[in-house]
Amino acid sequence: MYAIVETGGKQYRVETGTTIQVERLTGDVGAQIELSKVHLVHGDAGILVGQPLLNGAKVTAEIVRQGRTRSITVFKKKRRKNYRRTRGHRQGFTQLLIRNIATA
Repeated sequence: MYAIVETGGKQYRVETGTTIQVERLTGDVGAQIELSKVHLVHGDAGILVGQPLLNGAKVTAEIVRQGRTRSITVFKKKRRKNYRRTRGHRQGFTQLLIRNIATA
């Protein structure tokens, strides 16, 4: 059984027992959260597709880790104008363990 869920403006294919890394969500490590924006569920009853979301479907997950990714360098330059800017960026993320996929 798997589902397609949306969080942080991105869609993820999730299965029970797997971990995914999503954009930063509020909550402490060990907290249970619900992802209610479910687009598709494939299970024993077949494929249920939302238009655009499935009513009553939800995915329950547990927060395993809060962290930040590796640093990237953002470099801007305009030639012949003596303009250079260097900045770094670290994106925050939340690692989720998928516990349950429920349909209405």
